[in-house]
Amino acid sequence: MNPGALISPHPRVVIIFNPTAGQATTVRSAIDRATILWQTQGWKVTIEPTQCAGDGTRIAREAAAQGINIVVAAGGDGTVNEVVNGLVNTNTALGVLPAGTVNIWAREMGLPMDMRQSAAALLQAKWCQIDVGRVRSILPRMRWLPRRRITTKSADAIDRYFLLMAGVGFDAAVTAGVQPHEKKYLGAIAYVKQALQMIYQYQGTHLTIYVDDKKVRGRVLMAVVGNSQLYGGVIKFTMNALVNDGLLDICIVKGRSMLKAPLRLLSILFRSHHLDNRIEYHRATQMRFLSRKPVPIQIDGDYLGTTPVRFEVVPKSLWVLVPPNADRSLWQQ
Repeated sequence: MNPGALISPHPRVVIIFNPTAGQATTVRSAIDRATILWQTQGWKVTIEPTQCAGDGTRIAREAAAQGINIVVAAGGDGTVNEVVNGLVNTNTALGVLPAGTVNIWAREMGLPMDMRQSAAALLQAKWCQIDVGRVRSILPRMRWLPRRRITTKSADAIDRYFLLMAGVGFDAAVTAGVQPHEKKYLGAIAYVKQALQMIYQYQGTHLTIYVDDKKVRGRVLMAVVGNSQLYGGVIKFTMNALVNDGLLDICIVKGRSMLKAPLRLLSILFRSHHLDNRIEYHRATQMRFLSRKPVPIQIDGDYLGTTPVRFEVVPKSLWVLVPPNADRSLWQQ
């Protein structure tokens, strides 16, 4: 790992948090304690609550335009994703105070799940520039008829960045099925519950995936496109991913039924995926997913839409705060 400079002694900082999320009162109290700690060290801190979806991106973008040094996402991976979408290609760094369901980026950074302890760790952090992923809709081809043009209008066009990973297939279908109130009150259990409900009926879908110039076809249960390694806080589908190598990793799990998926997970868990002919692992700068029927997509744990889509890496486009205990296997040496 080759981090950049130390944080300046008196940075200007904006903390973004969702006041309607689960345990909001406890989270706000923890944010206040973190703020006091940073202020005693000379940090100039402003707290900005969100009011609706997309506010995190807007506030982060405005903060970057005003020359704010650091924007801190106080929340889960969804909040982090919103903030990232406002900071890509700016000189403002991302920091995280974990307060969500899984907190994958915080775990990758070696941060404690206690906010005040995380705030103390960020005081020792350095700046580092990393890649992000981008997902965009592939527009349908237009069919021409005399006197008029016919197009097929699908869902809203997709164009978003992701910090951690994207999923196509089963995991995205599970994410789409979890209701906001279930996520708020059940946390990670809501995803387990939904997965168990779907595992018996979900079938693999025929996909054509272009991984740079390589063509992969078959019945796919799920594919994980990773900018980082950790998935769901427990397993590394993209165990070789590096956040600063200018590439995205992809793990493709093939099959007809999810009932045999545990065998695939064991292959990944024990890093023997190269011996499993139902798993393909690649690294590339871009990937395209095409299918006859729409297949669900999620990024950083939030449902986004359906195929067809293109994923691409945006190299060294985001500054992040890297604490001393961050996972060093994430960086190209």
